[in-house]
Order: sequence, then C-alpha cells, then structure tokens
Amino acid sequence: MLRAIHRMAPGLAILLMAGWVALSVAGPGPSGRALEARLVSFLGLSPSSAGGAGFGLRIGGPFRLTDDAGRAVTDASFRGRWMLIYFGYTSCPDVCPTELATIAAVLNDLGTKADQVAPLFITIDPARDTPRVLAAYVHLFDRRLIGLTGTPAQIAATAHAYRAYYQKVESGIGNAYHMDHSSLIYLMGPDGRFEDLFNPGARAADIAASIRSRIARSS
Repeated sequence: MLRAIHRMAPGLAILLMAGWVALSVAGPGPSGRALEARLVSFLGLSPSSAGGAGFGLRIGGPFRLTDDAGRAVTDASFRGRWMLIYFGYTSCPDVCPTELATIAAVLNDLGTKADQVAPLFITIDPARDTPRVLAAYVHLFDRRLIGLTGTPAQIAATAHAYRAYYQKVESGIGNAYHMDHSSLIYLMGPDGRFEDLFNPGARAADIAASIRSRIARSS
C-alpha cells in the first residue's frame, strides 16, 4: 500500500500544483495564503520573482533540446514568442492526441496572432521519439507544431524545470512499455517567464482567450 501511495505522489503533486495556481489567481485571503505556503512546501517549490504572473512559482527555465528537424535549440531560440508547451509522447493512446488537437484549435482560434506563439511538444520518451518520428506525429495535428526531443538527461532536466511528472511503466510483455505522465499545458511569456497553466480538458477557446488578452496587454 505504501509503495502504491509513493507511486501516486508525483501525480498528486501535479494536481495540488494546479489547485494552488487556481487559488493564486483568485487572490487568496489570509487562510488561503497559509494553504498556499503549505502546498509550496509540499511540492518543494520556492517563491521566486521568476514565476511570472504573480504566481510565485519557479516554473520553467533554460533548456537545450533538439527540434523535429534535427537542429539544436534552446529556450532562447523562442524568445520573443509566447511558448505553449506540452509534455507527452507519440505512442500515447489518448490524452496526448487530445491535448495536441486542443493546441491546434488554439492556433486556429488566434488567427494571425498565432504567429506570435511557439507551440512546443516536448517528448518524455526520447528513446522512441526521434526528430523524424516527432515531425511526422506533430504535423498530423498542425504544421506549426514543433516537436522537441533530447538526451534522457536533457528531457529530465527540462521536465523538472516545468514540474512535469513522467515515469516509464513496463508492460511485462517483452520490451513493451508506456509512459505515465502529467498532462498540463504551459504558457510562457516572450521573455521566458511563466504566465499560465491549463488543466487537462481545458477548452481551446479559453486558452486562446488567455493568450489573446496577454498579447493585448503587452502591446
């Protein structure tokens, strides 16, 4: 039982983080701030001006990966654009296709403003998701989507920076496996700072509205 709880802990932490973000947006009162502090402590996060949007969370940071054309890229490669980031893998049977379809719908909703957005799909399964595999996959949803991969160490460092959870799960049949992972869409500002977080199932119209309002305020 304890081992099962331990395996659930990272996923539980992600859910609590999402709840904490919602609490921050609502502007917590004194009791809310106490809960906020406990959640930050539980997640092992530290208040930081790098959190962006007043969240106080250190989410995001420098990364060095390889895009779906085989080119080395860093977070600075997308500076000046709003990064819409999702962590997943191409063999994902359900949630990843759903969320990528949502991101594609967001781009269509934004119209010409989509040019200011870099939609990034970062694989958590670099062993199978080569640049070529990523390109074929993400372009099924939208030609503007950019797949990113890297070494296991690079992926781990990037996921850690974004508080994204993933774990390889063996199927017990040969070498087959799947990836257990969190399913959040991150919005980072043109300066690389964390701006917003969207839970699984978020509506494309709501995500587009969030991006559109932020673009308007930054103009």
